[in-house]
Amino acid sequence: MALGATTMVEAQQDNKVVPMGACLENYDYSYPVKYITLEMQGQALKMAYMDVQPGHPNGHTVMLLHGKNFCGAYWGHTATVLAGKGYRVIVPDQIGFGKSSKPTTLQYTFQLLASATKAVLDSAGVSKVIVLGHSMGGMVATRFALMYPAIVEKFILEDPIGLEDWKLKVPYQTVDDWNAQELKQNYASLKKYELESYYHGTWSPAYDEWLNIYAGWFLSPEYSRIAWNSALTYDMIFTQPVLYEFGGISAPSLLIVGELDRTALGKNLVPESVARTMGNYPELGKVTAAKIPGCKLVELPGVGHVPHVEVFDRFIQIVLDFL
Repeated sequence: MALGATTMVEAQQDNKVVPMGACLENYDYSYPVKYITLEMQGQALKMAYMDVQPGHPNGHTVMLLHGKNFCGAYWGHTATVLAGKGYRVIVPDQIGFGKSSKPTTLQYTFQLLASATKAVLDSAGVSKVIVLGHSMGGMVATRFALMYPAIVEKFILEDPIGLEDWKLKVPYQTVDDWNAQELKQNYASLKKYELESYYHGTWSPAYDEWLNIYAGWFLSPEYSRIAWNSALTYDMIFTQPVLYEFGGISAPSLLIVGELDRTALGKNLVPESVARTMGNYPELGKVTAAKIPGCKLVELPGVGHVPHVEVFDRFIQIVLDFL
């Protein structure tokens, strides 16, 4: 993507956005980053993760799975608090995200991401894990729990996407369609989307860092490859819903929902009357909790899509109480 000079200057000066390397080489995470190499579809890909060790281990490991427009870095504070309570914390960057490889092409599936995530745990010597997934990470977490039920001690979803089947309302988009949309993205359009869908029309300086990482990719000479991976993962999210399989979750489960969350894929592709019926998290939360056996639902009034950023203290207390 080639941005005009004015757009680039405004992004860098007004919004403190700097160009990001394809694998965030110039952005430091809160903890050291490790890598494993995976052979996927004829190519060797690097998968990054943080492995946060507690000072006084309690014998349990929590794995934190990031969302679509994020990377493992936004779990830094969560990892610090959990480690302080004795938990070992594993924070992967999925292939195509964060510090992990951005392949030229890859047939993305949630099964592929779940198996790669399992490879991270195997490399780290983790045989039992508490899984916490946010947004798209909730879809990865669900597939992981369905594929590897014997190793999942507890299962936590934080404002997961995929609680409704968007194919029933949104016209099919090819990967090329998704890619064309991604190539049109800029700082302003991304912030507008997050402001409306994630943060219910309000903005805090705490949100800037996570927006600026992604916006920094718009300034990267490698953005076309990053955008292509984003398009491939949009296709995965759109065509591979997990909501029909929630009944197969066997681990003790917690669902945390910000009641002002309105995130839904493809709202911009349907009439306003249809868009208003999508991303209704107060309703979706109740329906989803009823599908997962024995699931505890915690609804957060006045909170949007990213509780662990927006209202961290409330979020972490809910998680700790459940653990």
